[in-house]
Amino acid sequence: MDTVRLPEPTKDLERAKRDIFDYGLCVIPEVLTGEALARTRRRFYEAAEWDAQRGLTGDPFELDLDATNRRVWALLNKGWEFVEMAEHPVALELLRSVLGWPMLLCNISGNITGPGGAAGLMHADQSFCPEPWSAAYGANAVWMLDDFTDANGATRIVPGSHRWNRAPREGELEFPDVPIEGAAGTLVVMEARVWHRTGANCTDDEYRGGVLGWYTLPIYRTQENCFLSLNPNVRQSASDTLLELLAYRTQGFGLVNGSSPA
Repeated sequence: MDTVRLPEPTKDLERAKRDIFDYGLCVIPEVLTGEALARTRRRFYEAAEWDAQRGLTGDPFELDLDATNRRVWALLNKGWEFVEMAEHPVALELLRSVLGWPMLLCNISGNITGPGGAAGLMHADQSFCPEPWSAAYGANAVWMLDDFTDANGATRIVPGSHRWNRAPREGELEFPDVPIEGAAGTLVVMEARVWHRTGANCTDDEYRGGVLGWYTLPIYRTQENCFLSLNPNVRQSASDTLLELLAYRTQGFGLVNGSSPA
């Protein structure tokens, strides 16, 4: 397979599942549209400003090389739009094709790269796991809330790198990466072995924002500790699906006296 060719966008979910297997990712256009997209984008940038005012924009994983790239944390607390995004049926169907069920919502956060932002570090999201890998232990649902372009810092990926079953080594620059470009409202599902990074934002005035839902097999500890961080109002209104994604209800792990918590 040509390692610099991305799959074509598709609304055919069976083809999208094959794209994940072949390329490590799939691209689904127009999953969010119209007022739903506008409302989610508006709420996202309000949440980003709220975090910025409190100094909560840093990257604890040190994948961003400058402060122009901003993180937006704990999105489940910052608008029901993000709760709906976390359990969106299209995203979950594609994620289940990689991880099965049950799975955990390890974290749902945002990333904004602004004018002049540097490219991030190349990585694979399951680098915390011993190598060689035998399968994907996690997967991302990436939601484009702005148009993603090569110029404004679209996520860059090495298609097919999931087949190498290892993380990139320091100084490994010979593998060409390509930008995942798409219109706002596009969903990208990307399995955890594939190499990727935030692109450089070479524009003078464009911000590129996206939401990153990171899901894992239930044997792994989540990045976001929702038992402490989740607003009780969100938990009390959550669907059974979301409660399982957050391990408030569980199958096999985290039991209470041998049963799932009520």
